[in-house]
Amino acid sequence: MALTRTEREKFLSEPHIAALSVDAGPDRAPLTVPIWYQYLPGGQPWVLTGKTSKKAELIRAAGRFTLMVERLEPSVRYVSVSGTVDRIDEGTHEQLREMTSRYLPADKVDGYLEFAKNNLEDEVAIYLRPEHWLSADMGSA
Repeated sequence: MALTRTEREKFLSEPHIAALSVDAGPDRAPLTVPIWYQYLPGGQPWVLTGKTSKKAELIRAAGRFTLMVERLEPSVRYVSVSGTVDRIDEGTHEQLREMTSRYLPADKVDGYLEFAKNNLEDEVAIYLRPEHWLSADMGSA
């Protein structure tokens, strides 16, 4: 059964790992990779990725992408949201802290931030303008 708008936005706001899909060109299937994302109900989903990453390159070229999140328990449920890129900004330390805090236990956040500072390239924040939603719950919770 399809989720209501409120249900799908609440589900998307939970810290699931998303599958990000973006067009990879005429002779390839879409690039699909796992990614952390942030979303607040009624807002725009956004992701952080390396500014020269393949994801960023393909998203800039396509101007659109899809995020899909799912769970298995207590029932199989998914939400997929597709749309155009609203904007791409330089990533900030505050955004990285927010994203890291969403996915890692509090005692692991500072260690990850230090690792990112020393080992990862500068990031961009890519904001999705939601245009198309698909969702379902395959059983009662």
